[in-house]
Amino acid sequence: MEPFPVQVVRYPHPTLRHLSKPLKRVDTELRKTISEMLEVMYVEDGVGLAANQVDLPYRLCVINTTGDPQCKEMEYVFINPVITRRQGTAEAEEGCLSLPGIHGHVRRAEKVVVSAYNLKGEEMHLQLDGLFARAIQHECDHLEGVLFVDRLSDPGKLAVRDKMEELERALTDERRRGVVPDDQQVAQRLAELESLRT
Repeated sequence: MEPFPVQVVRYPHPTLRHLSKPLKRVDTELRKTISEMLEVMYVEDGVGLAANQVDLPYRLCVINTTGDPQCKEMEYVFINPVITRRQGTAEAEEGCLSLPGIHGHVRRAEKVVVSAYNLKGEEMHLQLDGLFARAIQHECDHLEGVLFVDRLSDPGKLAVRDKMEELERALTDERRRGVVPDDQQVAQRLAELESLRT
């Protein structure tokens, strides 16, 4: 398959609802993709990015809670992440690079334990709290095809409905102009990518 530039897809692009598949290996191409994901995350002023937000079907996400590309020590790559424990609850406002201009309060676990692999293929078990815990829960949701707006209260969903409908109209228009492929083409491409790596 031809390589393509990594870029964020916007709601309601079908890849955002795709259940991500675990990766079996890390190679040069995947490292390059991860580097591009981090770069895009910083350009878009994000603190986290999941693979399906850049139209890839892999169980992979990147996080830097500072949002600062100079803070390399805060850059984390999570390959095949799984949240194994949740503790407490906390509510805070969230946004999403795939849902520009949309924000809402989401209740999540205050502390989590996450297991994943890093770029060296080493297994990690991290205990996280605060923004880091919220970010990994948000990104793991993405990998399950879940968006933060799915977790809003009914009044919260009502408050963002108009903006979501704007994004839906924008995607319809992009498809009409041939900028974004249809669902069948997206599904076929994701299946081809999965067959190469999962």
